[in-house]
Amino acid sequence: MPTLPPDRTGSSEDEPHRHRDVAESFGTDPERYDRTRPRYPEDLVAAVVDAAPGPRVLDVGCGTGIQARQFQAAGCEVLGVEPDARMADFARGTGVEVEVATFEAWDPAGREFDAVVAGQAWHWVDPVAGAAKAAAVLRPGGRLAAFWHAFESPPEVADALEAACRRLMPDAPWHRTTSPKKAVDGYQALFTKAAEGIREAGAFSGPEQWRFDWEWSRTRDEWLDLIPSFGSLTRLPPDLVAQVLEEVGAAIDVMGGGFTMVCATVAVTAERNRCA
Repeated sequence: MPTLPPDRTGSSEDEPHRHRDVAESFGTDPERYDRTRPRYPEDLVAAVVDAAPGPRVLDVGCGTGIQARQFQAAGCEVLGVEPDARMADFARGTGVEVEVATFEAWDPAGREFDAVVAGQAWHWVDPVAGAAKAAAVLRPGGRLAAFWHAFESPPEVADALEAACRRLMPDAPWHRTTSPKKAVDGYQALFTKAAEGIREAGAFSGPEQWRFDWEWSRTRDEWLDLIPSFGSLTRLPPDLVAQVLEEVGAAIDVMGGGFTMVCATVAVTAERNRCA
């Protein structure tokens, strides 16, 4: 469920990793982010752990530590790298070791890892420089896995959110939650860019896509609690956020106060070459 800047020109300036203002806006309310954002499918975590040669995991853009804690629960030793000190502080409070830096500028200090993972974060990393950095810190046979959520919300909810966002912030990135197929198709350019970066790094096997389908039920209050954590809204004044929530909440009320979303989580993943 990444929030991407609008593609106005197709130039490199519109690539997500260049929009640090959006990437580092989520820390305005780390408690809400951690409370409301969905966890990752256990099957995904298990697949990455099984494919890695050992338990040492580097979590790129670890945020509040959501996926880091899941990998810890699976028996991994996790180090997070996070550019936002506010998010990093929150993650540390939940038991995750975190170093504050962008991944491109982070100093590994000779450390090596069995897996490099990124949940909802790899689009904020330069795809070529990031893959090269991952290759440099992975042991031979190590696993790089970047993964994203795609949601299906009811059309009534998606329409209300889209209408409010377009009216209140017409020039800002806005968030549309569509069917998993449409969302996955819509994010395919992002997946392709990640895969191209992995190929260009020249140190990995051919990248693959792993998909995991799941369902997520939300009440009205739970969904409205999540919306302000979207990247399109984190920098919006509170009064405008309140207007968005009022309109979306009214749509959910008409539906009976809740709904179940069909979701997909897609990983772009590759193995570090075993030979130099």
